[in-house]
This record gives sequence, structure tokens and C-alpha cells, in this order.
Amino acid sequence: MSRLAGKVAVVTGASKGIGAGIAKALAAEGASVVVNYASSRAGADAVVSAITAAGGKAISVGGDVSKASDAQGIVDTAIETYGRLDILVNNAGIYELAPIEEFTEAQYRRQFDTNVLGVLLTTQAALKHLGEGASIINVSSVVTTITPPTSAVYSGTKGAVDAITGVLARELGPKKIRVNAINPGVVATEGTHSAGIIGSDFETLAVSQTPLGRVGQPDDIAAAVVFLASDDARWLTGEHIVASGGMR
Repeated sequence: MSRLAGKVAVVTGASKGIGAGIAKALAAEGASVVVNYASSRAGADAVVSAITAAGGKAISVGGDVSKASDAQGIVDTAIETYGRLDILVNNAGIYELAPIEEFTEAQYRRQFDTNVLGVLLTTQAALKHLGEGASIINVSSVVTTITPPTSAVYSGTKGAVDAITGVLARELGPKKIRVNAINPGVVATEGTHSAGIIGSDFETLAVSQTPLGRVGQPDDIAAAVVFLASDDARWLTGEHIVASGGMR
């Protein structure tokens, strides 16, 4: 299938994990993809190589989405390379867990700058190029509903993303631009492995509370994003798809 043939997509934070899976899935459906990275050029280039080896089109571009000039540069590169922009996936994000007694102002600023300000800046930069039928997909999290201990700051950022999604769906609806969120549960990525989540008691607990009986994989999230980006979801905006295997 080529549900996204002729479309151009920007995926932020796509050098690994969920973002990499999303970039590859969009390309497999025919989109030309701009693979953004903040620090790992090698990771982003590997994603691009995988896409082009499979016959798709992609380029990598560095940029910190929490900086307006970088967010603009990511979008400008998409336009300079492909001449248009149809899909924006605001995936870039970081998480640091800490009890309320131990969290720091620096942790707060790092997470809110990337997870919230980054969504706003990249969307702002993209808007002048998004036309009727365009799709913005914000990657949020199931933490907004399960609110796990030690996640006050991170859950706060994703609650903000959910609210922003609803606001922009109303604000951009008259322009026929759709805005939706995908809220993943626990997903096996480089990040969750390095954080010690995969293989831990937390993973065991999460799986026990997941009706489908496992943690997610990047492809699970990517498939839902492809749906939201495609014309199959043409009547959906302001929605939050909880992709968690049923964990609530």
C-alpha cells in the first residue's frame, strides 16, 4: 500500500525508538521523511539508510526543537528538499523520573522545554507550509491517565501536550488541518532499556496490568501514527489514541 504517496513528513526525535519506527513506517507508505535528531546524527543516518535501502526517500537534519531557530531550520530543510510539508509528527521528548522531594528545577526545564515548548515551536514553524488535509500528530503518553508515582514533571508535560492537541484541533480545524495525539504505554526502546525499565519489576507490573499481556514495540505505535496521518483518519481531529495494549 502507499497511503501516503506524494506526502512529505517531518518526524522530530527520530534517530531511535518510537520516532525511528514512525519515520520508517511513514516512508514505507510512500511519504518522503525528514528524520530529525538532536544529538545522534549516526542514529538518524542509520534510519535514513534503512528507509532508502527499502526504496523510500528520507534525509536527516539536526536540530533542538526547544530552540525556535532550530525548529524553523528543520522545517526549512523539508521545504528546501521536498518543496512541501503535509505531516508533522511531534515526537521529540525526554523523561526523567524523581520523587517530588527530589526533582530539580533543571529537570523541570529540560522536560518542559523539549516536550512542550518543542511541540509549540515546531508546529508554529510548520504552519505556514501546511495546507488543507495536513496532519499534525503529537506523541503524548499513557502517563496522563495512569499517573504513576515519581512522574509528576513528565506526566505534567504530557498533560500539557494533550491539552495543546485539543486547542490546536479547534484552532486549525477551519484551515482543514487535523491535530491528534497518540498516547503510548510502555514501549521497548533504547531509552527504556537504558533506563532499566525493560527487564525490571516495573515492566512486570506494567505487563500484569496490560490486557494484551506485553509491552509495546515501536511498530505498534508507528502503525497508529500512519493511520492518523492518512486519509483513513480524515474525520478525526482532537483525538487521543491510547496505544497501550489496554493498560489504563
